[in-house]
Amino acid sequence: MTVSEAGSRTVGREATSREDMCPHRLVLEHVTSRWGVLVLIQLLERSYRFSELRRAIGRVSEKMLTQTLQTLERDGLVHRDARPVIPPRVDYSLTDLGREAAEQVRSLARWTERRLEDVQEARRAYDEARTP
Repeated sequence: MTVSEAGSRTVGREATSREDMCPHRLVLEHVTSRWGVLVLIQLLERSYRFSELRRAIGRVSEKMLTQTLQTLERDGLVHRDARPVIPPRVDYSLTDLGREAAEQVRSLARWTERRLEDVQEARRAYDEARTP
């Protein structure tokens, strides 16, 4: 066994162990991750090709978007439709489960938009109270 194989097995065991310990928490982390939230909300509009989705979200690296989509696909929230055409076409869309999760995340995002001024005021009060 090479060092690389040993390392990947360790990572695999750690990931499996983490899932076994608290699987619902792991799904929550996926859904509420920085890019997971944005992917889910964006896919509520329609299906997207990878490059379209990346442009729509903005400031996400190709690697992070790929990892996020794979994670959400594994969790059953995103559907990847690869069509055998030239050039290859891959579309991403929400599954029924993903649509349900995305609606919840969008509600939270809308709440933050509505209450942002209150949060900012609370931050100012907090900071002022701690400034000598």
